[in-house]
Amino acid sequence: MSSYKDQIIKEKLPEHVAIIMDGNGRWAKKHGNIRLFGHQNGVKAVRQVVEAAGELGIKYLTLYTFSTENWNRPKLEIEGLMKLLSATLAEEAKKLHANNVRLKIIGDGSLPEAIRAKFDECEKLTENNTGLTLVLALSYSSRVEITDAVKKIAEEVKSGKLDVSAIDADVVSKHMWTNFMPDPELLIRTSGEYRISNYLLWQIAYSELYFTDTLWPDFGKEELYKAIVDYQGRERRFGKTSEQVQ
Repeated sequence: MSSYKDQIIKEKLPEHVAIIMDGNGRWAKKHGNIRLFGHQNGVKAVRQVVEAAGELGIKYLTLYTFSTENWNRPKLEIEGLMKLLSATLAEEAKKLHANNVRLKIIGDGSLPEAIRAKFDECEKLTENNTGLTLVLALSYSSRVEITDAVKKIAEEVKSGKLDVSAIDADVVSKHMWTNFMPDPELLIRTSGEYRISNYLLWQIAYSELYFTDTLWPDFGKEELYKAIVDYQGRERRFGKTSEQVQ
């Protein structure tokens, strides 16, 4: 049986793919189980997508793992998620390193101290790896990120390190938590929802958006290949006309 992978043009791969991993809870309900069951199976989808991205040669994969708004979910679900994060990282850290994957975390830093320490260890372990950079948005909010950037820029202006006239889009980007990587060319959202949910609002100004009804635990390699094939069939104009691009 043919695969969407066979249709992918290696020379037109997106350098950075960002994903909103949605639908774990609905997947669990569909299977007659609690929400945490969906999150546990969502980890399997993460493994599949990370492996596929690395095999294809994608440079950056950013996964919306936990938003600042998610802290408002039921206490038992949050506790279960934190335990799952901790257990998954302990299991996957050496595998990531062995596969030349670099791990980076972006967010407001408000994770429990023990979990933050484990992520710090994994970031340190993998910091010199040269393959796929896997970025986890944890306790992440784009509005908080933008607000933080504005504060940093204001402090530099106040201290005389930066002139107001020098502030442009590049300066703002350099003050974002994502300043170590390019903006995503492709943003994928699973589960049939059509919204951005406070995710990489500055960075996706010209990203191609791809929405699928597939619930996240069912999103595997083939689904990623399908999204990339769809992306490669689009004309990216960046405000220009088709004639100018061609």
